[in-house]
Amino acid sequence: MEEVKSYAHLLEKGWFRENPTLWEGQAFTLEVEEVLFEGKSDFQHVLIFQSKSYGKVLVLDGVIQLTERDEFAYQEMISFLPLLAHPNPKSVVVIGGGDGAVLSQLVKDQTLESVTLCEIDSLVISKSKEHFPQFSRGWNDSRVTVQVGDGLAYLKENKVKADVIVVDSSDPVGPAETLFTQEFYELMKNTLNEGGIICTQGECMWLHLDLIRKCMDKNRKLYNNVHYGYTTIPTYPSGQIGFLVCSNTHNCSAPVRTPADAMTALDADSLRYYSSDIHRAAFVLPAFCQKALHS
Repeated sequence: MEEVKSYAHLLEKGWFRENPTLWEGQAFTLEVEEVLFEGKSDFQHVLIFQSKSYGKVLVLDGVIQLTERDEFAYQEMISFLPLLAHPNPKSVVVIGGGDGAVLSQLVKDQTLESVTLCEIDSLVISKSKEHFPQFSRGWNDSRVTVQVGDGLAYLKENKVKADVIVVDSSDPVGPAETLFTQEFYELMKNTLNEGGIICTQGECMWLHLDLIRKCMDKNRKLYNNVHYGYTTIPTYPSGQIGFLVCSNTHNCSAPVRTPADAMTALDADSLRYYSSDIHRAAFVLPAFCQKALHS
């Protein structure tokens, strides 16, 4: 196994500076009040700190994964774009998502009977449970099963089936690299029940158009409907990140259920980013992006 690098050097004079592996020439910074955890797992460097303006922050291999201030803009969208585009989802498989934030959103859907999360890094799970207790609802839900291991291997070795697959991965370097391959996309398709939907972390239109196009082309070989939608989120590169949403049956760019259909009134009211209107708007792309991905 390749030696895990340390990114402790990114903390300097009370500030954290992100490691711009996939976006050279720019770096996001946050002022640090206190380092809560810093260490290495078998797969990656893990850092959690209390920031001055964004609450607690989770960083993997020098790249921000989650902040308490804006995480909902990503977690709600990657969860409810596929869930509410499906008329009756009973089962979900989540690949990645070891911080528990996506789980805490998914379990709001009362139609679900089972949610299986496969996360490669047990240290991310344990430290996220310790430092982000607001996501405990997902971990504690009786419908949730957690598998620790590689997502590609899990789908290959287990005859699991699902109505929705959510891939809450980091960028395509390090432990998440296999989650952007043709083999993985084909494994996901074979895992889906009829009428199923996948939704994967789809990178930034301002930085990764070529990568996004390649991922879409791989999935166009497998699905009739392949869409790129996006959310705005301040602490992700260039303030934006996308989602690749694919299905052979459903046009996922429009919801077929509302939050009120799927959740209790309290849970529906708790949503801070997702709405049926935002769902539709997420797939209306700027002209440069539309041309690059669909011409």
